[in-house]
Order: sequence, then structure tokens, then C-alpha cells
Amino acid sequence: MSKLIAPHGNTPLKPLLLPEAERDNELKRARTLKRVPMSSRQESDLLMLAMGAYTPLDGFMDEADWRGSTLDMRLASGLFWPIPITLSCTADLAQSIGIGEDVALTGAGGDILGVLTVAEKYAADKELECSHVYRTTDAAHPGVAKVMEEGPVNLAGPVVALSEGHFPTTYAGLYQRPAETRAMFADKGWSSVAAFQTRNPMHRSHEYLAKIAVEVCDGVLVHQVLGALKDGDIPAEVRIRAIDVLVEKYFVPGTVIQAGYPIEMRYAGPREALLHALFRQNFGCSHLVVGRDHAGVGDYYGPFDAHHVFDTLAPGSLLIQPLRIDVTFYCHRCGGMATGKTCPHGAEDRLAISGTRLREMFAGHEAIPPEFSRPEVLEVLQAYYDNLD
Repeated sequence: MSKLIAPHGNTPLKPLLLPEAERDNELKRARTLKRVPMSSRQESDLLMLAMGAYTPLDGFMDEADWRGSTLDMRLASGLFWPIPITLSCTADLAQSIGIGEDVALTGAGGDILGVLTVAEKYAADKELECSHVYRTTDAAHPGVAKVMEEGPVNLAGPVVALSEGHFPTTYAGLYQRPAETRAMFADKGWSSVAAFQTRNPMHRSHEYLAKIAVEVCDGVLVHQVLGALKDGDIPAEVRIRAIDVLVEKYFVPGTVIQAGYPIEMRYAGPREALLHALFRQNFGCSHLVVGRDHAGVGDYYGPFDAHHVFDTLAPGSLLIQPLRIDVTFYCHRCGGMATGKTCPHGAEDRLAISGTRLREMFAGHEAIPPEFSRPEVLEVLQAYYDNLD
């Protein structure tokens, strides 16, 4: 019997990727169907459904589930779900599709990635969704902008995925499905695992957070975002090399697993922290490291809103637990990494560390102190920035 945490909903994992032996025939049939183009966010959600990360969903949400997850963070069944997972299209295309009809779902390159059996068509209130999920309707918010760009009609129904896109080959060895991370954890004898979410190379604050997690749990899953990011973010292949060298040089062997997954960030702050926790439970993680401004952007959320949101949940909403950690920094007087809970010194002694500041220093050709990032990591990143010149 596995000692790992159960998937969300206490059900078996539900990957929606069709078995490989059946894909060719279904793809031939899909080529005869009407095609529904997906946005990059919808495509990433399909891939998360394909790998089983969104267990126990069986497709894109109907109106009752959209409304429940938007307003109450609950599906119609009562199951906790903090962010709607929906598929939209134009009004003309929706009008041409009948209830019960199968449609082919296409990605950015036009490839067919799945088939949806349309169970419902409905118009979602975008402003309502944004005001609850993102706490703003400001079009400058990247998540709000994505919602507002979507078509006016949502198509709901069960999905069969036919492809995982380029991810399994581009990120061979890193792209790990929930069933695979669970198998790795079990092989290591881990029963408690902390997920560390990242879309950046790991600087000293990240390293410190991960090491706190190692003290609490059997091991840490450094979970890389492989989907679309913001302009200026460092590509995944560079981040992977930087994290690999950090783990090799500065962590006890056997305490860290690095993996990647295909989601596109929504930057929904507290709500997205909850979604990150939910699907990390499906990957087999018992804890999620929640640092300062988790999944935030700009000044839309308070620095610890993602900490406090977990306290608002009804008992049993999630089995996974947040590992809430204060702002981290290097303290020159302490002579090491610390947080506001462990360091008594003032701001003048503290070196604030962030991925944004690290990118600025590289762009400005500034000297980067070892208190900010490990030299082996800086070497990997410097080679990347040198190639940009």
C-alpha cells in the first residue's frame, strides 16, 4: 500500500490521454470533425487533463461547474475547485455545433490534440469570473487579459486527449506525469513530499525555501513550469541546467527530484496557489511551499494573501497542506539566509533577493554577489545572457 497522499477527490488518477494503440484510429476520425482552435491557456489545460493533473475532471466545465468554481470554489458536486477550467469559441462556431456532437480540439500549430463531446454550450460572464478569480477586471492583468480575449461561448463536455504536444520529447526525462512522480516517490520510500513551484532559476532564497522543506518532509519536488511564461522569463532548458547544478552541489543526494509540467501561468495569486496545491496533491505531494506573493503579478495581491487563503477553506477541501514561509533574504549580520521570523536585524542589513532583480543585474552587466546566487548557477545563466548579446 502506498503511503502517499490520495489524489484530489480521493479517487484514482484520471489521465484523459487515449492509450497509444488507439490514437491513430481516433485521430483519423478526428480529422473528419469540426475543429475548435484553443488558446494557449486552453491548450495547456487540455495537456493537464491529459496527464491526469486535473483529476478528477473528465473535461471542460459546464455552466454549473464554471459558476460554482468561480463564486464558491466548488463544483456542482460539492468538490473543491478554485479556478474554472473552460474552453471557449466564437459565436458562429458554437452555433454550428450540436449538443452531443464530437469536435476536434486544435493547438496553435493546427495539430489535433483532442476530441470533445459537446454536452453544453453557454455564455460565461467574463467580468464575474475575473472579479472573483483574479480579484480585478483590470485588462492590464495578464490573466484577466487572457479571459477577455476568449470567445463568447464556452463548450463543455468530456474530453479524450490524443497528444501531449512537444513536451514529452522536448523535455524527455523532466516531463513527468502524476503517476510517474508518485512511482518515483514510492521508489524512494517517501511518504511526505513538498512541491516547490518555480518558473525561474533558483537563487539563494529559493534554495533556502527548498531546504526548509527538506527539513519538514522526506523530499522535495522542484516543479518547473514548462508552459507559456511572461516576456523576459528565462527559458526552461536554461532553468533546468541551473537547477541541476544547484542540486548537485548544494543538496544532500536523494532529497530532490526535478520535474516539469505543461501549465500556463494565470497569475491569479491566492486562487492560483490553491490550484497549485490541488494538482500537486495529484502528483503525490503532501505539502506545497508557499512563499511571498505566490503566483502573483504586479501589486494586485498582498505579499501573503496566498498564505491566508488556505485558512478560508472548509475542512476537507484539500488534503495537501501549505508550507507557509515568510519573506527570505540574506542577512549580512546573521551571516546567512534568514526570514522575518528568524532574523532580528533591520533592512539595512538585509539583501533582498528576487528573480526580477537577478534578471536586471544580468541585463545591466552588474556584479552579482555570491549572497544572491551560487557561482555555479551564475555561470549557467551568464552563458545564456552572453548568447543574447
